[in-house]
Amino acid sequence: MNPKLCAELNDGHHIPVLGFGTYAPEEVPKSMITEATKIGIDAGFRHIDAAYMYQNEEEVGLAIRDKIADGTVKREDIFYTSKLSSTCHRPELVQVCLEKSLKKLQLDYVDLYLIHFPVPMKPDNNLNPTVENGKLLFDTVDLRDTWEAMEKCKDAGLAKSIGVSNFNRRLLEMILNKPGLKYKPVCNQVECHPYLNQSKLLDYCKSKDIVLVAYGALGTQRYKNWVDENAPYLLEDPILGAMAEKHKKTPALISLRYLLQRGIVVLAKSFNEKRIKENMKVFEFQLPEEDMAVIDSMNKNYRYSTAKFISAHPDYPYSDEY
Repeated sequence: MNPKLCAELNDGHHIPVLGFGTYAPEEVPKSMITEATKIGIDAGFRHIDAAYMYQNEEEVGLAIRDKIADGTVKREDIFYTSKLSSTCHRPELVQVCLEKSLKKLQLDYVDLYLIHFPVPMKPDNNLNPTVENGKLLFDTVDLRDTWEAMEKCKDAGLAKSIGVSNFNRRLLEMILNKPGLKYKPVCNQVECHPYLNQSKLLDYCKSKDIVLVAYGALGTQRYKNWVDENAPYLLEDPILGAMAEKHKKTPALISLRYLLQRGIVVLAKSFNEKRIKENMKVFEFQLPEEDMAVIDSMNKNYRYSTAKFISAHPDYPYSDEY
């Protein structure tokens, strides 16, 4: 991994600052995920972001193993992230869930393992979410107990680093102030883009030496059940358009560059070969401070992925300011 294109984590490991996202809705053929991941690795992506819940780790693992087999990369060149299913927050299920991911991937370890969402669901073979009479079945698990089980996964060598996703400040503090804390979360992966620039959460995470990782960095696709179909299209915003013209780059590259320059690790997701290759060009230019300030002004705290269906749970993360 190129050290210049990496950020240091608080446990001494390094994370490539540009990652390849692999989530795809059910209608996307699984074979396309393998193909896109291979294209991503060929284009230079070394950070692959996935999750147990995406139900495509066999396909992503196949792509990684193929690229190792053909000599493009070695295992240690790849930084692979997986995430704990919300149905596996009970401490005794945490390592079981990780081992299932590793079995699907046919890998010995993941580089980063995250608590995918702070809201626990009742254990269930149906991944997400558990429903009875149209109501979600929440579980009562203390996040600190889940975190202790995550620490054991790190000690067992199954995960090199451990972190969280979709946590707000209050939930992060719950972990950070836990008596007997062995490892701090190395990162917090959250939705972040020019319409939701997360400046307060970013400052807080930096103060605690926690890396902010951005998903939805290009706005987001209209995923049924997750995103309002009338949501604004970030990449069609005239401010980004004007800046793209000025720098002779795409609006997507301007958005990615903006996040990178703020010290955020960015996930870019595309299954389109041309766009996958294009996203790697984010390292070829810099935005001057005045352009960064203009993009800052686009913030409207607009969240594409609100996960409203879990808003009744006390650990729902989006009611707090940050």
